[in-house]
Amino acid sequence: MDYRTETLCIQGGYQPQNGEPRVLPIYQSTTYKYDSADHLGDLFDLKADGHMYTRISNPTVAAVEEKIAALEGGVAAMCTSSGQAASLMSIFNITSAGQNFVSLSTIYGGTTNLFAVTMKRMGIEVRFLTPDMTDEEADALFDENTRLVFGETIANPALNVLDIERYAALAHRHGVPLIVDNTFATPVLCRPFEYGADIVMHSTTKYMDGHATVVGGVIVDSGNFDWAASGKYPELTTPDESYHGVVYTEQFGKSAYITKARVQLMRDLGSTPQPLAMFILNIGLETLALRMERHCQNAQAVAKFLEKHEKVSWVNYPGLAASDQHALAEKYLPNGCCGVISFGVKGGREAAVRFMDSLKLAAVVVHVADARTSVLHPASTTHRQLTDEQLVATGISPDMVRLSVGIENIDDILADLEQALAKA
Repeated sequence: MDYRTETLCIQGGYQPQNGEPRVLPIYQSTTYKYDSADHLGDLFDLKADGHMYTRISNPTVAAVEEKIAALEGGVAAMCTSSGQAASLMSIFNITSAGQNFVSLSTIYGGTTNLFAVTMKRMGIEVRFLTPDMTDEEADALFDENTRLVFGETIANPALNVLDIERYAALAHRHGVPLIVDNTFATPVLCRPFEYGADIVMHSTTKYMDGHATVVGGVIVDSGNFDWAASGKYPELTTPDESYHGVVYTEQFGKSAYITKARVQLMRDLGSTPQPLAMFILNIGLETLALRMERHCQNAQAVAKFLEKHEKVSWVNYPGLAASDQHALAEKYLPNGCCGVISFGVKGGREAAVRFMDSLKLAAVVVHVADARTSVLHPASTTHRQLTDEQLVATGISPDMVRLSVGIENIDDILADLEQALAKA
């Protein structure tokens, strides 16, 4: 049956058979037993399905991957040890030294650093695209060595909403895929594949886990991009000598991209998610749809409260009618815009710090998107490695406060904000 999102959150990925555990078990084992050397050889030659070593795959992890792939509407998924690992591997899977890719400039600061500093040392160039660029200006960023376009459904923390259809069309005009970080939206609020995206990734550390308990990431393959027709991806369309000449597009069809990521990159880089962590993530996924509904309801109420408050100089939340992102939010996020709000406190950086230090229910933490309301000053914490110019490009000002609205009672959240703003 084709289950809806709420049902997939609970039932997807693991279907127990007669007499088996009702709840997904933790397969806490690094290794597996085989009846013959030939069978194990077939696994290593990618001729047989199964688990050869937990660095590459594991039954607990596989069930969670299947659930997330179903939630996003993809053909397959691969979990990683962190969201940063998912970002790196999603790009490194189809790029090499001497090549480049295009990324929206409004992405998370840690991802900006990964792209502009670490991947630069690997010989891979990032070319940043600002949302206000015309199509002609955007086209000028591409050349014969460009391999993909990258963006975030809801940018962290600028909260720009990605015009997925526009950037999918841009990418496809140049014969490359669009990769979308869907962390803030989750598949509950937006499924980027439905708008033309080709690959989706997440930091599962955020809303998918939902309780700030386990770090993780995931990459999901739509199966829609034609790697062979593009002619730009010999790593997928020509023999891989490390697997006796397998050609991924020929042997694995629509799952070519994610299969290569698993059996080549995960094999060699080892950013492996642990079975216990995936078990905990799966528990979080079961309540994802319920939590996202409450996060969005609470955030909308908080945004309207802040919008009218005399101590607040500006509010950025796509759910507000006054937001310049509202039209895109109505198109791509009709059921809500997540629980993250950014705003400025009158008086600048010093007033923002007084406000945060006065909060009682909300905590100052280096995290976002879990059940508890939290707050952060991005310019001096998560994005402090960026230059002033980069901060402006990502939509961050010195007075910006990032508020992650939790699922507590809305009256308690508003009361906390009120008393803290009175002291700002």
